[in-house]
Amino acid sequence: MKTLCLLGATGSIGQSTLKLVDQHPDLFRITALSAHTQVDALIDLCRRYRPVQACIADPGLFTELRNGLSAAGLNTTPLAGPESLEHMAADSSSNTVIAAIVGAAGVASTLSAARAGKRILLANKESIVLAGQLLMQTVAAHGAQLFPVDSEHNAIFQCLPAGGGRDGVRRLILTASGGPFLGKSRADLATITPEQACRHPKWSMGRKISVDSATLMNKGLEVIEAHHLFGMPAEAIEVVVHPQSIVHSMVDYRDGSVLAQMGEPDMRTAIAYGLSYPDRIDSGVKALDFRNLGHLEFQAPDTLTFPCLSLAYTAIGRGGNAPAVLNAANEVAVMAFLEGRLPFLGIADIVAQTLDTLAWEPAADLAVLMASDAEARRFANHRIH
Repeated sequence: MKTLCLLGATGSIGQSTLKLVDQHPDLFRITALSAHTQVDALIDLCRRYRPVQACIADPGLFTELRNGLSAAGLNTTPLAGPESLEHMAADSSSNTVIAAIVGAAGVASTLSAARAGKRILLANKESIVLAGQLLMQTVAAHGAQLFPVDSEHNAIFQCLPAGGGRDGVRRLILTASGGPFLGKSRADLATITPEQACRHPKWSMGRKISVDSATLMNKGLEVIEAHHLFGMPAEAIEVVVHPQSIVHSMVDYRDGSVLAQMGEPDMRTAIAYGLSYPDRIDSGVKALDFRNLGHLEFQAPDTLTFPCLSLAYTAIGRGGNAPAVLNAANEVAVMAFLEGRLPFLGIADIVAQTLDTLAWEPAADLAVLMASDAEARRFANHRIH
């Protein structure tokens, strides 16, 4: 039986994971749960799954969590704060960590799980965008297993040769839905509201990642991820817009073969694959009906209207701390947009200004990268205010 530490239990990835646990109680057991600030929701999940540990990321909410667990008559150990997240991710009560904390806040706990040699289902893209080289080195050094939960990278993982070799691979092809504004011009996007940006046509996601999808930054971050996860240069990673979201990504081989992973747009497929690998289990996702599928469209992304994708390629080319700077500036800009302090088109502008202004640093260790992250946040916030 796999024992699971679910970091980010109240988010969309967390909820999809819990559905799979409910479906396969003989295969999986929840032993640790975390949430950012939703104490009541975390306590409810503890009542349901009775984990060994539960951690609230905001240390100011520790007392509320402790008292709530006690009132519920649970033996679950209450924890709080970033350091507790790291300890919980490495704790021997779990052999599998689902890293689904949103943003740079999830990097340290993912690295902690890697140092502990865990099986990691990586849904926190910032861990590999901000610290990709460091994370992959840590995974290799400690014998951890890393399974990407992004549907696109999970698809590539499934299409690569057994054992993850790159022999014969010509390029990786990431598919993008195009987001809610596919086909729009820059003029059309001038007055976009957060509600419009969060209304994704295919996927049910959190607000931050929904905005990233609308700007194509999400796809840019995925290009950076693919570069680190699969050891491929940026020029061998291509993005194509595929509005139906049926083909999740493809691997193009030198002999002319292209292998694609297809399926309904449901994150449970990728999560189930990571949880059960090398086996496959029923994920609860309906079978793809090719008879009623209709046509599949593919087109080049519009990087003039959506420049965030190009900015991600720029960050890969610069290397070092550039991806960390890109990611931090984007987080700040997206939050400002969601709070009504920045127009939609201003997101890419802030990211570009930050990337062009901040000094380059080598990605020597997490401290350097986090310092770059903090500096980028300060700069971006200053430009917005």
